[in-house]
Amino acid sequence: MKHWSRWLPGLDAIRRYEGASLRHDVFAGLVLATMLVPVGIAYAEASGLPGIYGLYATIVPLLVYALFGPSRILVLGPDSALAAVILGVVVPLSGGDPLRAATLAGAMAIVSGTVCILAGIARLGFVTELLSKPIRYGYMNGIALTVLVSQLPKLFGFSIESEGPLRSLWAIGDAILEGKTNWITFGIGLGSLIIILLLRNNKRLPGVLIAVVAATLIVGALGLGSHYGVTVLGPLPQGLPGFAVPLIGTNDIVPVVLGGSAVALISFADTSVLSRAFAARLGTHADPNQEMVGLGAANLAAGFFQGFPISSSSSRTPVAEAAGARTQLTCVVGALAIALLLLAAPNLLQHLPNAALAAVVIAAAIGLFEVTDLKRIYRIQQWEFWLSIVCFVGVAALGVIPGIGLAIVIAIAEFLWDGWRPHSAVLGRADRVKGYHDISRYPDARQIPGLVLFRWDAPLFFANAEFFNERVLDAVAKSPTPARWLVVAAEPVTSVDVTAGDTLAKLDETLHARGIELRFAELKDPVKDKLKKFGLLAQLGEDSFFPTVGAAVSAYLDINSDVEWEDWEDQAGR
Repeated sequence: MKHWSRWLPGLDAIRRYEGASLRHDVFAGLVLATMLVPVGIAYAEASGLPGIYGLYATIVPLLVYALFGPSRILVLGPDSALAAVILGVVVPLSGGDPLRAATLAGAMAIVSGTVCILAGIARLGFVTELLSKPIRYGYMNGIALTVLVSQLPKLFGFSIESEGPLRSLWAIGDAILEGKTNWITFGIGLGSLIIILLLRNNKRLPGVLIAVVAATLIVGALGLGSHYGVTVLGPLPQGLPGFAVPLIGTNDIVPVVLGGSAVALISFADTSVLSRAFAARLGTHADPNQEMVGLGAANLAAGFFQGFPISSSSSRTPVAEAAGARTQLTCVVGALAIALLLLAAPNLLQHLPNAALAAVVIAAAIGLFEVTDLKRIYRIQQWEFWLSIVCFVGVAALGVIPGIGLAIVIAIAEFLWDGWRPHSAVLGRADRVKGYHDISRYPDARQIPGLVLFRWDAPLFFANAEFFNERVLDAVAKSPTPARWLVVAAEPVTSVDVTAGDTLAKLDETLHARGIELRFAELKDPVKDKLKKFGLLAQLGEDSFFPTVGAAVSAYLDINSDVEWEDWEDQAGR
């Protein structure tokens, strides 16, 4: 049982379920369903798919995550952050065929699910931490703009043909100037958007539900759909999603795999942050690797049951919590309520205007924008702010998939740059200050004659090995007295690779030819073990390694008794 509960937390939750939680979970599930329906339909439309697929992508993933997911109340489903990615893949490839679009989206969900499951099993839950905060802000702001712009035509009551946010904005402006706006549609959409934004932070009044119900009743009662050209959702197909393998052509494989992988990265980044936040609030443990497995299983199920890629929801999860959710039974009840709707009342939402759905998506996109923290980043480190802007422009100008690719490339470049050209320092002894410190920060610090203390603040690897060599030789050349020892203060050096090892061997030979001994202080044992494998321990000798910088200094002074040096601590002890 322990083995199965590791991979199927839902089984353990069933075994430990407390009856007192039942009424809370059932009530919360019914409340949640009222939000799941309009949001699911809206995000399907935003992803370039018929609205019914949003409900399919809600029902099955909720049930599967309840079994595989470790979080007690996390709510999964269609998400605004994924809409632009899905749209960017399915629209160019589907040729306007809704069934083909659904097939492509289903294949993306399978790719996303597979990537997440494999990464979770391999315990790669840390991978999303590789994208820095400014880069995440940049691509999420780009995605938010893409989603928002994609919904503006529905809000104004016309359609356009263009790709990319910038071109779409130009086409939207032309359409407005040409008088294509349906002002009744615009009024309904704008009114819905205002209601949603005004009630966004109100825990008692569900703004999305109020706006959608009001718009549906107005359109249905006044016949705005049939007489005034207001486009509506129409009747939903009756019945539940069926099992189907989304078969795609060979020409579709590359964009679908890239899009599915991008979805996996975005969805898990959001899910990991959200699950940690609610775990901390509930006093439970967050398991990022099992979270990845649960998210992957939900996406895999969505792909095989006529759905599309899904993620956690930062808007629906708080609804479940506020309604009193105790366990994942809340999500099961919500899924069953939607299933009942499709079986018993598929025509209930036939007068729901597309402009109201667009308002739901636009409100969600507005919530994705990050401005406040970017202002803070601009104040404290401008180059990271501009890094975020580059990612934002990349998504807006190149499209979501290339833009996310650009963000990943920039993240890798940022990581390599920090390690490629790290900080280094020559150390000296400052009066009445413990230890040895950077002489550029302590101009009055004294250097011990003939001893160069050099600190390297990074792992030593192929990309920075030559730079390390240059900095060491430069420090030796600038020594105020002829150098006898070069001691590397190596506490920050957490790793050494073969290239760096070979560089150290050559550096030792270069220094030895000049009559200078190479020594190390504070080198970590795992790194020392690597040097032993590289043969450097034998070349340098065991006595070349010291536990502290102070020990290295003492050894140097003992061996070089002719060096005139008096430490301030010795003076103070007299």
